[in-house]
Amino acid sequence: MSEKKQCCVVMRINLDCNACCRKARRIIVNMKEVDTHMINKKERQVILCGRLRPSDVAVKLQKKMKRRVEILEVEDLANGHGGEEGHEYEPPYEYSQQSDHMTTPLLC
Repeated sequence: MSEKKQCCVVMRINLDCNACCRKARRIIVNMKEVDTHMINKKERQVILCGRLRPSDVAVKLQKKMKRRVEILEVEDLANGHGGEEGHEYEPPYEYSQQSDHMTTPLLC
């Protein structure tokens, strides 16, 4: 039986609609072992970081969501900064360079 360790887990789960994303988010937020999370609806991925056992978190998410959960990648963060040199996370999307009223700071 493996110990809980500081790691990041990338899982694939079918998130059809916004309600599924909200439900997944609610379940993840209530997991004490998860420190940070990111839900990517377009790529059907959930990324969880924290002091956890990946298989236990996947089983818990699978039972509560009633959907198949697939563990794609586990990155151990206990040994330094991830263990892989030169590997940086690149998001599958780019931010827009346009300024709009939601991201432009207000000047008083």
